Amino acid sequence: MNALKNKVQLIGNLGQDPEILDLDNGSKLAKFSVATNETYKNSKGERITDTQWHLVVAWGKTAEIVENYLHKGSEVAVEGKLIHRSYETKEGDKRYITEVRCNELLMLGKA
Repeated sequence: MNALKNKVQLIGNLGQDPEILDLDNGSKLAKFSVATNETYKNSKGERITDTQWHLVVAWGKTAEIVENYLHKGSEVAVEGKLIHRSYETKEGDKRYITEVRCNELLMLGKA
């Protein structure tokens, strides 16, 4: 049951081309956003689509796969865990961010 404590699974499409960073140690970091859609009918019977955006980060070999095969519009299944972190801007403001650290990636579709 420990494996289920912090587990996220998403299926969606990339909102833009991934950002790839080459790190000093020779490893890679990939950052990309994934849009997930949920469709439902409201009280008036109108069809509503709710889109949520998720920031995903991938490291190492997974980042290399992202760099070589994914682009804006690609459909993917991502499995990972939620990471909450904060940072300070150049102006000294504190910002908080939540991202999915990708452990598994499955390419879907042809986009």
